[in-house]
Amino acid sequence: MKMNEKKLAAEKSIEFIKDGMTLGLGTGSTVFFLVNKLAELVKQGLEVKCVSTSNQTSELAKSLGIKIVNLNEVDFIDLTIDGADEVDKNLNGIKGGGGALLFEKIVAAASKKVIWIVDSSKYVEKLGKFPLPVEVIPFGSNHIFKRFMEHGFNPVRRKNGSKVYITDSGNEIIDIHLNEIEDSIKLEKDIKLIPGIVEVGLFNNIADRVIIGRGNTTEIISR
Repeated sequence: MKMNEKKLAAEKSIEFIKDGMTLGLGTGSTVFFLVNKLAELVKQGLEVKCVSTSNQTSELAKSLGIKIVNLNEVDFIDLTIDGADEVDKNLNGIKGGGGALLFEKIVAAASKKVIWIVDSSKYVEKLGKFPLPVEVIPFGSNHIFKRFMEHGFNPVRRKNGSKVYITDSGNEIIDIHLNEIEDSIKLEKDIKLIPGIVEVGLFNNIADRVIIGRGNTTEIISR
């Protein structure tokens, strides 16, 4: 069911892609469906160039014949399509479950429009059930972890097997378990004031549109 909803949302987002666009490609299981569908259209003659938010997405896209360019080579991105781990009715969200939050936020900031594609379980009343990823530099990360403990954030250092998980930009991720976030804008600002924090997986006022796969159909919510 979930996979079907993801596929429906991803395929609906294709309707917003136009020939000649510079596209931002997100990361994650829903984006996987998008990249596969996009590759079919490229084979049929659609001309797009894409900026990717992770090594994982870049490798998949290139293997399917999609042109990937460096963000520094483009003036702007016309449209970024990405997934989300949670999104609320104000279209604020939590992202970074796949570890690409830093590049995802940089790409989103360079984009004229941002669409998120999600299955129905990701659309929530209040953010916070999904652990909030915080990307931190390795230097002094134990001290940040301790600070999160003191704040009652229930931090967990992300692991890759038995090793510490390392992002594409060489940083670590601490997932904080809040259960409910009252004010996502204030929380993002507060966390970012801590030295050593690179990025927070709160994406406030970023998505212009969210496409939700719901059963056998899709629902579109616009800002």
